[in-house]
Amino acid sequence: MKNLFTITLMVIALAFSSEAMAQKFSGLDKSPADIASYPTDYKVSEKLVRVTYSRPQLKGRSISELAPAGKVWRTGANEAPEIIFYKDATVGGKAVAAGTYSLFTIPGDKEWTIILNKNLNQWGAYSYQEDADVVRVPASVSSASESLDAFSIAYKDVDNGTHMVLGWGNTRVSVPITF
Repeated sequence: MKNLFTITLMVIALAFSSEAMAQKFSGLDKSPADIASYPTDYKVSEKLVRVTYSRPQLKGRSISELAPAGKVWRTGANEAPEIIFYKDATVGGKAVAAGTYSLFTIPGDKEWTIILNKNLNQWGAYSYQEDADVVRVPASVSSASESLDAFSIAYKDVDNGTHMVLGWGNTRVSVPITF
C-alpha cells in the first residue's frame, strides 16, 4: 500500500512538473521578417547595405489602405525597418554616413519620399519624429506587370551602384544608392 501511494504521488508530481515546464509559443507572424542585402550574391560576405523589415500582405486590400498616400509609413509591418550602411553612401543624391537608420516612406502616386531616421527600435510610425530625419529623398514610382501580394525589397544593379526597389502589388519604387 505504501508503494502504491508513493507511485501515485510521483505520477501526480511528474504530471504537474511537465505542465509547468511547457513553453507556449505564439503562432506564425502574419507579416514575416525578411532581410534584403546588397550585393545580393550570397558568396559576397562584405555587404554594403542591409535592410531588415517585415512583409505585410495585401490579401485583397489596396496599398492605399495599408500605406496611405501623403502619410509617413513604416515601410513594412510591425517595427519600422532598419537599414544598415556598412560604408558611407549616397542615397538619392544625398550623402549618408555609414550607420544604422530607421526606414520610413511617404507614398504618393508619381513619387514616394524615402526617409532615413536616426531613431531606432520604433514600432510602426507611431512615435516617428521628423526632427530625427537624416535624409529625405524622392524616389520614382513605376508599374510592373507582376503583382506582389507580399511587400518586398530587392536591389537592381546599375552603373556605379544599385537601386533599392520596393515592390508591392504592381507598384515599384526605386531609389538610387552609390558607395
